[in-house]
Amino acid sequence: MSEFNATRRVALRTLTLAGAAFLSGCTVLSQPESADAPKVTDTGGYSMDNVSFRMNSIRTTRHETAWIEAGPSNGPLMIFVHGWPELCIMWRKQIEQFAGAGWRCVAPDMRGYGHSSVPTAPDAYAMREIVADMLELHNAVGGRPAVWIGHDLGSPVVSSMAAQHPMRCRAVVNISVPYFPNAFALPSVLPFIDRNLYPSDKYPYGQWDYYEAYLEQFDQTTKDYEADVQSFFAVMFRAGSPDVVGKPSPTASVRARGGLFGPAHRAPAIPRDQSMLSQQDFDAFVTEFKANGFFGPNAWYLNDAANIAYANSAPNGGHLTLPVLFINGSWDTICDITRNKLGDPMREACSDLRVVSLDGAHWLPLERPVEVNAAISRWLKDKKLAI
Repeated sequence: MSEFNATRRVALRTLTLAGAAFLSGCTVLSQPESADAPKVTDTGGYSMDNVSFRMNSIRTTRHETAWIEAGPSNGPLMIFVHGWPELCIMWRKQIEQFAGAGWRCVAPDMRGYGHSSVPTAPDAYAMREIVADMLELHNAVGGRPAVWIGHDLGSPVVSSMAAQHPMRCRAVVNISVPYFPNAFALPSVLPFIDRNLYPSDKYPYGQWDYYEAYLEQFDQTTKDYEADVQSFFAVMFRAGSPDVVGKPSPTASVRARGGLFGPAHRAPAIPRDQSMLSQQDFDAFVTEFKANGFFGPNAWYLNDAANIAYANSAPNGGHLTLPVLFINGSWDTICDITRNKLGDPMREACSDLRVVSLDGAHWLPLERPVEVNAAISRWLKDKKLAI
């Protein structure tokens, strides 16, 4: 483990033991690095409503993954993979329902987030490395084929698991970001920009201009997000509105504005949207991202060439024959697939695909938890995967 990671982990555990809300009742244990068998640590438990959660971690010579777990240990396995810029606890409402129904639910902090390792090299955030993390996690929880559920950048992870390691998967749910068999990467999404909405002379990167901003202005972008973490999450996690439909996304002009937050280079101070996260969970996000920063989460965007090469190595050209559910946000100005051709690669690559559209924007597990849970439950029942 690098000196940076060791220092960060001491600081993070100090914050946790001082009272980070979502870990109340937990003790995070440190174990020495070893070249022997991976170390799996049971770090206690805490309560979310009527479901008892356990927090564990596994450390290998290459990485440490922390995860929360709930439900019977002998239940069918369901693994939840968060995206940018999230934490394992964003799956609270989904885990409470499915663990209560008898599933063994596992939700990791992904590489660069929370209590998992935060490497300092950008290429450490390539998809091949992230999938390797998930293989280690999957082995640690028994290795039975799982239903994998991803949101945002977690969706390409669970899709990669299905494409590269289909024997570890019973089915896959992608929320908000559709499957791209040649990788979720800027070259993969640009051909599907709606040029009626985003004329190429004004919006060369369409709604994906924010993605290009990471490539051109990474250090400044990361600094902007870290300038006021509390305000960042108050701005980011907000419920959507149908008023945005048919209008260019604010993400289409990030570079022209000099950054997501313009010349201020920091998020404006606004109240949090109480419908999205509880105060407890909101405070946990602020605590964790103050400790870790945004380098790791943002670095997920820096590996397009490597991710495309990795996707092209998948057997069967990345074609998926297992059941796939895509949950689409009708008010998602970046990733909605109902008014453009962004979903075409997924439709062509999946033999058994269901698409469900919900009235909501991008943060569907937070914004529409009841509807997301219902869509997953119906699909599991229809596919004879339900308990």
